[in-house]
Amino acid sequence: MKEPANNTAATRSSIGYLPRRDATPDTYKTLGFKCGLEIHQQLKTEKKLFCRCPAGLYQKPDDYNAELLRHMRPTLSELGEYDGTALMEFKTRKNIFYRVKNESACTYDFDDTPPFVLNREALDGAMKIALMLKCNIVGELHITRKQYLDGSIPTGFQRTAIVGIEGEIPLQNKTVRIIQLSIEEDSCREISDIGHERVYSTDRLGMPLIETVTYPDMLTPEEAAEAGQYLRFLSRSAAVVNTGIGAARQDVNVSITGGTRVEIKGVAHIKWIPDLTHNEAFRQKALLTIKEKLNSRVSDPAGWSPVSVEITAGIRPGIFNASHDDHFRAWAVNLPGFGGLLSFFTSPGRVFADEISDRLKVIACLEKPNMAHSEDSESPLSDTETAAVIKALKPGAHDAWLVLAGPAGDMATALETIEERCRLAFTGVPNETRKSLPDGTTIFERVLPGPDRMYPDTDSAPIPIADEMIETIRETLPDEISRRIAQLNAWKIPEDTYTYLLSRDLYPLLRELIEEAQLPPVFAGTLLGHTLKRAEGRFRCRLADRQRVIDLVSFVRNRGLQPAILKEALPALVRYQEKEIETLFFDMGFQPVPEEQLLAKIPELDTQFASIRTTDNPAARTAWIMGELRPLALGNINMGHLRRAVEGGRS
Repeated sequence: MKEPANNTAATRSSIGYLPRRDATPDTYKTLGFKCGLEIHQQLKTEKKLFCRCPAGLYQKPDDYNAELLRHMRPTLSELGEYDGTALMEFKTRKNIFYRVKNESACTYDFDDTPPFVLNREALDGAMKIALMLKCNIVGELHITRKQYLDGSIPTGFQRTAIVGIEGEIPLQNKTVRIIQLSIEEDSCREISDIGHERVYSTDRLGMPLIETVTYPDMLTPEEAAEAGQYLRFLSRSAAVVNTGIGAARQDVNVSITGGTRVEIKGVAHIKWIPDLTHNEAFRQKALLTIKEKLNSRVSDPAGWSPVSVEITAGIRPGIFNASHDDHFRAWAVNLPGFGGLLSFFTSPGRVFADEISDRLKVIACLEKPNMAHSEDSESPLSDTETAAVIKALKPGAHDAWLVLAGPAGDMATALETIEERCRLAFTGVPNETRKSLPDGTTIFERVLPGPDRMYPDTDSAPIPIADEMIETIRETLPDEISRRIAQLNAWKIPEDTYTYLLSRDLYPLLRELIEEAQLPPVFAGTLLGHTLKRAEGRFRCRLADRQRVIDLVSFVRNRGLQPAILKEALPALVRYQEKEIETLFFDMGFQPVPEEQLLAKIPELDTQFASIRTTDNPAARTAWIMGELRPLALGNINMGHLRRAVEGGRS
């Protein structure tokens, strides 16, 4: 029953898979690639969104005052329907534990008290970014509840409201339309998710968050990343958002012709987007190919069903990730018509069998490894166990089979999950949410939520948005990102600094250095985009007060020092942020030396070099003398002038 070893390579070729480096815009046009973004960004506020607890007080996983246990269950929507995601989460029978720190949580977080009036500081920040996106601001803010049955919000719902609709952002070669910008409360931070127990920290819960949703206007992975970067730069230029790990999270929606919208959640870095979207497009192509093969093999897809047989007695203790106790059970499942498809390539390092294994982990709570299959080249099953499975199932020539094991209480859900995923294979690409991985692939996270999980929040009155409020905020808007990029080009700032300058919102500081402090644009751009970046990376800290850079430049100018010394002094400023600037220069060993005194040293150094030189190359002489003079020369003489003096004094 084993497939040939090259089956995965063969199926990879059958869908025309290309590494992203070899793909072209025509590749994605042929696939019918479409992509949209959902960007979540924390707002920088003192308090949370619907209570008055402080925002941004993070705790260590083992630092908490209380732990609460809850179980989630779905409720009917206003239309009398259940959301598919809620039903899936209910099947998992999860115990949800919340670790609560007194300083960062209150009774509102657990729905024991009603919400306060929405935080107006957060609303102002959301409106500012909505206006920067050229959105139409709503006349009245209506707060709704969005069901969240994964436990990430203890109440089982998230309060959210649309602030603006129908905006746009410019990319290099197109305009991307914005569907809406919403303001909502952030969810808990997940600490662990093992078996039937999921643990959260509530420190992040309730922090103000904006969600920007685009139309699926991006037609290549590179366009998707470009849009993500633009939205990142834009939100940071507003100076109303948090930065750092976890402050921003990207969700990416991908579809191809014949496929469907699949949401990739938790994209931690924008640089991941191209690989993730590229591989998702080809994953959908693979699933569509599997669909064609199955429907050509099985005459009655509606009547298709797997055959399951319990084989507990024939399986060794401890196989897969399951304990072998009185509650242990093992089952073999025959999949008619699936021969050669379990090892069918879906994305790098993954095959169709992983689609089943992922769902067993999420829905049936069977930790991986949780199954083996007939096309597994590294199956944990012994030859004897394999023979026993074949004897029990009697698979046909075009069938595939798998074996799973785990607690008895999870087996019914597991068998149902296998059948459900295999039935979905006959229809192509399931609507689902997938979790991003750093290697550019994804794993199943949950069924894609539907519209039935939204309903009005009866605890919160509508909030009117006056025209005067909009105009007041409009007056505070910064330059558009596209204009900033155009100005960077006009200043001839090196392009490799753009991402750092714009993502750190250093453009206003750069402008001040150029226009007020009169630094040459390229020098100022590299001072921030290269020197500051390297210093912050080296010392693993950020410059907290940007005014210190202005003070440093003023100190150098007022003392009549050469600007080149700024590239030596700025790293010291980052490392020792509490020191006085004059003290920094003293600690650096800087001492004022007259230009004449420096130039007078050249003949003496020339003589020294002549006694030790091993080459007649004039460049070697210049480099050696410049290296000897550099510690004293920095800040005291223009280095270009010094070099010309050294070169002019050749013996």
